[in-house]
Amino acid sequence: MDHGFARVFVDSWVEAWNAHDLDALLGHFADGVTFRSPVAAQLLGGDGVIRGKDALRAYWAEGLRRIPDLRFEVVGSYVGVDCLVVHYRNQKGALVNEVLLFDGPLVVEGYGTYLGEDDNPAGAR
Repeated sequence: MDHGFARVFVDSWVEAWNAHDLDALLGHFADGVTFRSPVAAQLLGGDGVIRGKDALRAYWAEGLRRIPDLRFEVVGSYVGVDCLVVHYRNQKGALVNEVLLFDGPLVVEGYGTYLGEDDNPAGAR
């Protein structure tokens, strides 16, 4: 992965999130994507593993329904061989990382990762 692709991806990713535009956001993800997040476990129950683009849409739609003021500010991004880490601050001021694995231009696997409550301002998550 090159830094130019990563910059365009991150700009589009944060713009789509802040517009709450799931179609634009999901355009970056493969149909068979797997996404893991402890927040998914909190919102949906289960093990926090989302399988497939339709299930990812349902999870994110529920998240947006519950958090109508959701907004992200990118702090940084980190490029690997076939992966990208997006480091951002959410609407509560909490720092979050998404680790995204790619097959070509599409995300095939993702991980939402969060600081512990003691490490975030006012326990924000």
